[in-house]
Amino acid sequence: MSEQRLGRDVFIALSAIGWADGKLDEEEADAIVRTAVEEGLELEEIEAIEAATKSPTDIGAIDRASMSKADRLFVYAVAAWMTRLDGVRDDRETDALDKLGDALRIPERPRKHADEIAREVAELAEGDRPSRYDLPRLRKTIADRLETARQKRLAAGESE
Repeated sequence: MSEQRLGRDVFIALSAIGWADGKLDEEEADAIVRTAVEEGLELEEIEAIEAATKSPTDIGAIDRASMSKADRLFVYAVAAWMTRLDGVRDDRETDALDKLGDALRIPERPRKHADEIAREVAELAEGDRPSRYDLPRLRKTIADRLETARQKRLAAGESE
């Protein structure tokens, strides 16, 4: 997995996903800020992220330069999970999720896999609420599955 941390713009994009249906629940906002804190962002970056959770914002541009494939899939998976928290994924959320996937340059098939992994983690005994959702496990599962797929490709004689 990448040694680089996810940047401020990633969390602002997650806030935009949360706002896509016209409201960002307090639990969703807390999950975004908690993830940014766990990522080790600076106080000024956390403050900007908190501001993005208080009023609607656009996904905008995401700096992918320091993001690994696992990082990009993790961000997409978190966003996919967030769109299901209220039990309904409407067209605005689907459009915002598509825009995020495009900004992260994730093809359709890996998007489906990331969404499936997000669902798996949500179905664990810990629950699907933001305060209990196991974000580190989500990230590790994505990284492990990417490595397993890479090993299978190598064993089949495919190049990196």
